[in-house]
Amino acid sequence: MTQTSETNDHFGKALSYLLLGVAGALSLDLCAKKLLEDYPLEQFVFLRSVFGVLIFLAAARWYGGYRALRTRRWGWHLFRTALSVGGMFGFFYGLAHMPLVNTLTIAFISPIIVTALSGPFLGEQVGWRRWLGVFAGFIGVVIVLRPGPGMFTPAAIGVLIAAVCWAMMMMTARKLAATESSFSLAFYIMSGPLFVSSFILPGNYVQPDLKAWILFILAGACSAIAWVGMVGGYRRAPPVILAPFEYTALIGAAIAGYLLWDEVPDRWVLTGGAIIIASGIFIIYREVGHETTGRYLRAFSAAVPAVIQKRLGRFRKSPQAAD
Repeated sequence: MTQTSETNDHFGKALSYLLLGVAGALSLDLCAKKLLEDYPLEQFVFLRSVFGVLIFLAAARWYGGYRALRTRRWGWHLFRTALSVGGMFGFFYGLAHMPLVNTLTIAFISPIIVTALSGPFLGEQVGWRRWLGVFAGFIGVVIVLRPGPGMFTPAAIGVLIAAVCWAMMMMTARKLAATESSFSLAFYIMSGPLFVSSFILPGNYVQPDLKAWILFILAGACSAIAWVGMVGGYRRAPPVILAPFEYTALIGAAIAGYLLWDEVPDRWVLTGGAIIIASGIFIIYREVGHETTGRYLRAFSAAVPAVIQKRLGRFRKSPQAAD
């Protein structure tokens, strides 16, 4: 196998996982937006976490069984669990009080934070061009928040806190990739919100109807898919390479917000969102390097079909397929 094909295959797996995670996260956000219209935040976090953990446990055998949860790095897992609690409550609180695309646009400062902290936290080189992109990304967030005395609403602050927590979770996933399984990295951060929400749920519970139960179960499933995809992607490739591809969710959010809630992004959101996305693309193009960037872009166009073709090839060769 040539170096180019190895790069394509490796990056293709990472990107495939990431895009799966993005799709799962966006679907979760849609379920959450609908449920939070009628149900308390504490109840949503609790039931979403219950079903997510149950789905993880049911799928354990595909990830090496329960032994994949063994670890000697409990301190890191506890830290990631705390980040998960802050990220989940902050983001969904903002989602309940802000339009979908506005919430996601602010949350997507997270890849910029990943870039800014990848130097001191992961030991990756951080040049002045990357810092310029980081600064531009924060300018984009300020624009989305609306310049003025009331721009930092509790909902917006909650989403910003969630973005910082999310960035730290992605970087710690990369840091722990050598010793921890994707299953353990995803499972423990789902358990923390379940534990915390169980203490504040009493007195904040509304009996769901059948439609709501379906959405709660779907939210749990999408949550599991999102964590597996994100963790699986970030443990296979550097955050600075993968993070900007998360912006694909903004397109889906804008379409879903318009179709389901008649939400139309105004000029502040569009302008700020464009700056945030451009800053992420600029970071890749200038900091990673022209030649490296070209290689990854070629991998992006070739790797996903190659991975799908390989998986289909394995399926055809399997005994089940032969039968």
